[in-house]
Amino acid sequence: MGEQPIFSTRAHVFQIDPNTKKNWVPTSKHAVTVSYFYDSTRNVYRIISLDGSKAIINSTITPNMTFTKTSQKFGQWADSRANTVYGLGFSSEHHLSKFAEKFQEFKEAARLAKEKSQEKMELTSTPSQESAGGDLQSPLTPESINGTDDERTPDVTQNSESRAEPTQNALPFSHSSAISKHWEAELATLKGNNAKLTAALLESTANVKQWKQQLAAYQEEAERLHKRVSSGLMSVGLAASEDL
Repeated sequence: MGEQPIFSTRAHVFQIDPNTKKNWVPTSKHAVTVSYFYDSTRNVYRIISLDGSKAIINSTITPNMTFTKTSQKFGQWADSRANTVYGLGFSSEHHLSKFAEKFQEFKEAARLAKEKSQEKMELTSTPSQESAGGDLQSPLTPESINGTDDERTPDVTQNSESRAEPTQNALPFSHSSAISKHWEAELATLKGNNAKLTAALLESTANVKQWKQQLAAYQEEAERLHKRVSSGLMSVGLAASEDL
């Protein structure tokens, strides 16, 4: 992508924990450049940030996105295509407000571009395939992300930046509640089955114990009968010998 950034600032980058959907996970060790880009090929606006050579933000702005200020220096937005929530911690409230203004501006531009594209499709009756907005057309470099001094806000040195900590009230995912209820139902079923198995095992153990006791009693009774029979036979034998 050969376009230069149309607005740049610096911030600490976070993403929502994919497991808990509640806690923030930092994706940059220090403040990095976060830039707005316009992709003329696809007629979309994107937010992109690199940490070294790694792209830690590549978010296509859509008309239904909302940037929310959760504190004086922290803001966030949900990206359904990336299935995550991004968070940015700024060095000042001014930088946060400026970024939020640009977000709203480019969101409106994205809405107008989408409407214009739909009108064009209706006139030509030629459907166009929408490509995935999250793919980079060409490798980005830190130099292309940073842009020119006129295009980005004045940088604040890393040592002087006060890191804004994210709040824990991240935007909820619509599907997280359904997933949670599903697993709660599964857990309840497993607990019920486990209780039934435990009861059956206890009953089986009690039956085995009872059978062992009955077997021991039968063995004792058989032993007594055997002794009585043996004793009776001996008595009969002695009586017969005396008669002779």
